[in-house]
Amino acid sequence: MFHKLYPRWYPARQSIKLDPKGKSLRDEEILQHLPVGTTATLYFKDLGPQIGWTTVFLIEYTGPLFIYFLFYFRMPFVYGLDERFTSSPHPVVNLACICHSFHYIKRLIETIFVHRFSHGTMPLRNIVKNCLYYWGFAAWLAYYINHPLYTPPSYGKKQINFAVIMFLLCEAGNFSIHVALSDLRRDGSKTRKIPYPTKNPFTWLFFFVSCPNYTYEVGTWISFTVMTQCVPVGLFTLLCFIQMTIWAKDKHYTYLREFKDYPSLRMPIIPFLL
Repeated sequence: MFHKLYPRWYPARQSIKLDPKGKSLRDEEILQHLPVGTTATLYFKDLGPQIGWTTVFLIEYTGPLFIYFLFYFRMPFVYGLDERFTSSPHPVVNLACICHSFHYIKRLIETIFVHRFSHGTMPLRNIVKNCLYYWGFAAWLAYYINHPLYTPPSYGKKQINFAVIMFLLCEAGNFSIHVALSDLRRDGSKTRKIPYPTKNPFTWLFFFVSCPNYTYEVGTWISFTVMTQCVPVGLFTLLCFIQMTIWAKDKHYTYLREFKDYPSLRMPIIPFLL
């Protein structure tokens, strides 16, 4: 009804509250079931232009994929025209490109076929900030990993092979968790449910943490750091861990607040610690 009166403010832009400082009402909430009397005052806030989460993720993840290739293929405007700089003698550089590409291709596939979003949109202004983060770090990592003066890992093939195995295990775990979370909303419901381990061993991390997808994601980047032994990758991994810890704590405390029977053994992101 509000949208009919003011077409400019389509539903995704609307935030309706019972209290100016309270939380926005969910789409599925019914007015008759709210804690109000025969009359109620609703407070409206314009959230600004919105963009769908699927579009957001496609933009965020496509950028790093192609930006990395600019450095991997040694474009002349990156490292110069010297023929010695047209390829790398270190096999780990090729392996790093494969792993980096695999990671973001997996993310794109998950965005299209796996993820189910509880919130359909986010503010359009945030896409610039998000892209600067993902695209900027992709360029920074790629510049140093593919640099002509890049030095391979100190412990050679043993270090690289160990990191690759851990990388693939964490990617498999991350994908398994995303599928498990998606299955909770197979019926199209946006109602939050408690995720539990399934027969898939990768989901057994749910016994110990609320957000194992973040645990596996951090593990992926730690593995990539070990594989490349590159300082910028390590800094990116640290920032990822800090941000995902914040998200994990927020989700963990939301679970505790909404479910009285929530498993007490679980921690937000690191088993038994954090």
